[in-house]
Amino acid sequence: MQPNPVLRKLGFADTDRLVIFHVDDVGSCQAANAAMDDLIEFGLISSAAVMVPCPWYQDAVAFCHRHVDKVDMGVHLTLNSEWENYRWSPLSTRDPASGLIDDQGYFHRRQPALHAAANEDAVRLELQMQINRALASGIDVTHIDSHMFALGHPRLLPIYADVARQFKLPPSVILRGDEARFRHAGLDGEMLEVGLRLAHELEAEGFPLLDHVEGFRLDTHEHRIEEAKNMLAALPAGITHFYMHPTHDTPEIRAMAPDWRSRVADYHVMLSEELRGYMREHGIHTIGNRVLRDLIRH
Repeated sequence: MQPNPVLRKLGFADTDRLVIFHVDDVGSCQAANAAMDDLIEFGLISSAAVMVPCPWYQDAVAFCHRHVDKVDMGVHLTLNSEWENYRWSPLSTRDPASGLIDDQGYFHRRQPALHAAANEDAVRLELQMQINRALASGIDVTHIDSHMFALGHPRLLPIYADVARQFKLPPSVILRGDEARFRHAGLDGEMLEVGLRLAHELEAEGFPLLDHVEGFRLDTHEHRIEEAKNMLAALPAGITHFYMHPTHDTPEIRAMAPDWRSRVADYHVMLSEELRGYMREHGIHTIGNRVLRDLIRH
């Protein structure tokens, strides 16, 4: 695989290692939003994405207005509502024929139900409405990604790519790659074919694509700093999207999320001077998504 041409465009060498430290699920709950206030001041986080349909979205908008130019905020395109007793619904419809809602009127909890039922036109409209609402709220949207990777399906990934083209936004979910790399990542069949085609098309059109994706697991929570160091040490050259789900430790998040310990661990590790020093010592550079968006638009 040839080096990512974006490295040179940003003034780096082909062998440099760049990381986008990315916070998912902003706007999902108060605990997530409160964590962002602390993390953005500490300075390791370089990117985040907001869940527009969620109950704490307006508080996230206020955060963006308080921290203009301090964080690259994308839209965490949302088509699932996974929690047992804390749910959200589409912006665009309440019609069961859309395939976007379950029998309770919320987004489906899991991807298989969504993938089986979703109407493609309804998906496109919902994604467009989420981005347009963020823009109308005054958020300077820098990229788009996918909550629970729900758009990682042969019918839905082309819609995601089209929306990225429409709004001229980096599509964080679609990575650079060749067939060997995609197969190593677990893609096969129609998904492999669609993923390769879209990656090649978008890169040929000038969209800056990322090379790798890493993230903190939500089924473990101990030894986060050592875990982070090991993951960063193993990073290859190129641009890595490194995701996490940090929150404060509150009664809300404990009641809402069975994996709350992992989310709280993500918060603490990203406030670590030890981790900051490790990155400096090992020559790992941090970037956000705004510079990638600007490559598309300029």
